[in-house]
Amino acid sequence: MNTNRLSLFLISAAIAIPAIATAADISNAKLLSGPPSEFAAMAPAKAASTLQTSKSAMIPVDLVADRFGNLSWHGTISVETDNLRMALINGGASDWSMELQAPASFGRGSAARSLATRVEQTSYGLGGASQPAEYYSFDNLQRGLWTVSIGAASRSAHTQGFLLVEGGSARLLTAQTDLNQTVGQRIGFTAKVAQADQFGAIEDSVARVASVSMSITAPDGSVSAAPFYDDGLHNDGRARDGVYGGSFVASQAGNYTSQISMSGMSADGVSFLRTAEHLIPVVAVDVSFARAGVSTAVIDGSRLAIRVPMTASRAAAGRHYRVHAEVWSSGRGGEALPVAWVGGMKQINNGQLELSLDGRWLSMAGAGANLELRGLRIEDPDHFITIAKSERMAFTAARLPAAAKRAVAAISDDMRMGPRPDLANRGSGSRLLLVHGYCSGNVWGSVTGQFSGESVFQDLDQNRSHDEFARRVRDFGATWNSFGIVAHSQGGAAATHLYTYYWSGLDYASGSRLIQSVGTPYQGTSLAGNLAVLGQIFGAGCGSNSNLTYSGASSWLAGIPSWARAKVNYSTTSFRDRWWAYDYCHIATDLLLSDPDDGTTERARGQLSGATNRGHKTGWCHTGGMRDPAQTSDSSRNSNMNSNAAR
Repeated sequence: MNTNRLSLFLISAAIAIPAIATAADISNAKLLSGPPSEFAAMAPAKAASTLQTSKSAMIPVDLVADRFGNLSWHGTISVETDNLRMALINGGASDWSMELQAPASFGRGSAARSLATRVEQTSYGLGGASQPAEYYSFDNLQRGLWTVSIGAASRSAHTQGFLLVEGGSARLLTAQTDLNQTVGQRIGFTAKVAQADQFGAIEDSVARVASVSMSITAPDGSVSAAPFYDDGLHNDGRARDGVYGGSFVASQAGNYTSQISMSGMSADGVSFLRTAEHLIPVVAVDVSFARAGVSTAVIDGSRLAIRVPMTASRAAAGRHYRVHAEVWSSGRGGEALPVAWVGGMKQINNGQLELSLDGRWLSMAGAGANLELRGLRIEDPDHFITIAKSERMAFTAARLPAAAKRAVAAISDDMRMGPRPDLANRGSGSRLLLVHGYCSGNVWGSVTGQFSGESVFQDLDQNRSHDEFARRVRDFGATWNSFGIVAHSQGGAAATHLYTYYWSGLDYASGSRLIQSVGTPYQGTSLAGNLAVLGQIFGAGCGSNSNLTYSGASSWLAGIPSWARAKVNYSTTSFRDRWWAYDYCHIATDLLLSDPDDGTTERARGQLSGATNRGHKTGWCHTGGMRDPAQTSDSSRNSNMNSNAAR
């Protein structure tokens, strides 16, 4: 079994990310600010960012005993193309058997193994976060609905599993209608069918929809169902426009999973079934705005402290939050003047949330003492879910910093990040940190000789939010005065998070490229929701990670400013494409992911707007054990990253 575990692969159990210690050290958090030109880029993520496009169906299999004690399950799958591919995931049960029966035929079906042109023992995930799977490929089966029968010995160790079936050109498009993921809120989704052309482009479809439904699993394991409607009354747009809406109420904190299923007749007259899986973290609201007014104070003659009164529950004691707000003022004629945005990682102390504004932003805007906070939002730091928000909060500064009256030539780093800490408190020397990803083994261990002056960060086989991951890298790097980072998978997002929110050796490094990454799903991966549903049955792996979903990634990116993105250099890879053969990085996840992909991260989702794209290479996969070599073992790219790395 390969020991290089997939850096972001089996996101399995539908449980909450382990709680971060209540006294998390954010004493070195940056005091973030930016110009009004960045207001739009720092706006909260939109629900459209949760859009998923599914080309397959993950069908639950539940073996039930008859009166003789025989275990069996019967269902249907649709053969839509000349080549049917599917994977049976059953926890490694060796006594399962599967038969297929052609449309409109009678009698017993034929063993799937005898009909298949290829059968392969594989896995859905690698290393300790894996589940065994059996892959099947069929050629030239009769199109239409086939009956599937799965049986097992009466004493089978496993009675539940999934059949993952790839479909044809019909696509299921699903998205949340909002991102109000706090306890007591209604979580809505939309679903529609679309069509993929021969080049993979998605376009409207004339397919007929027969049914749409949603299965929801709550954090306590309870399962419920929700119907979908196309009546214009369920956040589904206009009545009978082909967009369906459904919802559920999140009654408890933790990770929910939803599986949306749609069946019907595709545009080319073939029955289809598609499913889409979403991982939805829900958090409790533990803070709120108090009725008292905003107060201000001048710090060191240069910064304006803006103190927002808060009410916090006992559960909020010692916690920190991601905070963002716009600062506005009034011109001489009463017109609104945008000043700057402010934010960062904050704690509530003595009933106050303190935001910090460099006085030079006031000078640049020509602002006076009459000020207003707009779009103030306080977010959970692990999932970036808004738990308190205020559209407008007016206040008058008792006095302004002296810096507010001095001319400003240009925006400086300390205006954006706050005063840099004293070097005397840091370690000595410089280093290049090699950072792994989610639930990972030591992916850099075998290639450390391709780098110089390197140290390998190891928090192996763990599941961390971007924020906790970043703080662990920060603490590891405190041994040295400065460091640059070369990262794999989630490690790239954690490094970007670290540079954005916390002072560390990254801020003292010198060299061409501060952060370099390969295979990082900056915009998330569809595997995050799909495999969270899988984990409800098998309960293996490191646990669910919402930061790696489409919605979680977009919510995180809504707080990453342009200057932080500009320090990132990223690369993507995919399988080597051969015109005469079926190509993939991982034969099982290829049933779910859209090409090109590296077996975990789709190329389109590995892009980071505002960063430097160092190119895409074929012939390299996400990790070891896939068809092509692991992307971390590319000596050419490693040499290039080493020679250009900041330290």
